[in-house]
Amino acid sequence: MQGNVFTGGPPPGRFAQNLDEEPLPPTLWRAYRGEGFPLDSWQVHDDDVMQAISGAPAVDLVSAERYADFVLDFEWALPAGGNSGVLYRVHESASAAWQSGPEMQLLDDTRHPDAREPVTRCGSVYGIAPPAPFPLPPIGGFVASRIVVRGWHVEHWLGGRLVLSCDLDEGGLRARIADTKFAEFPNFAREREGHIVLQHHGAAVRFRRLRIRRL
Repeated sequence: MQGNVFTGGPPPGRFAQNLDEEPLPPTLWRAYRGEGFPLDSWQVHDDDVMQAISGAPAVDLVSAERYADFVLDFEWALPAGGNSGVLYRVHESASAAWQSGPEMQLLDDTRHPDAREPVTRCGSVYGIAPPAPFPLPPIGGFVASRIVVRGWHVEHWLGGRLVLSCDLDEGGLRARIADTKFAEFPNFAREREGHIVLQHHGAAVRFRRLRIRRL
């Protein structure tokens, strides 16, 4: 923990800022398949922190722009037992974001039942690929995280550690997808470009310091 941000290992502190990175403040997010920021479902604090309202309608946030290959740096915090995620390459032709975009699972692994299965633990590609073992981030504090997407290659970083590296078009992974709830959505994890989505899953998740760099 450094400056109330969990890093867990090298690189120390927050991820180093790149001059090519673009900030993603609340003004660059809107409701999924909607217009404008959903103030009935999310609050904004200090002009940078976006917090889901617990018990409010579960409306996801979607980025104003679409991205193909990118590095996304962000910090997140969950309450005890909380569940959320960041989805990428999402297309709004689907009624729900999870029907098109893979998700980096954000979870309280010590209290949430989803942690019983490796493929739904914190840091996983939800339902598809498990993360490597890593020190659990302290719940309640912010966790410095990163998602890298280049071609079909995906990396998930938590607290400065690479916890997942996989290729979405790898044969074994595609076979696994075909055996999940995602099988009925032929475009799931097939898009080469799409929106970033911050998931509202009922818990009062907080996101801040979102920055993206196109590759």
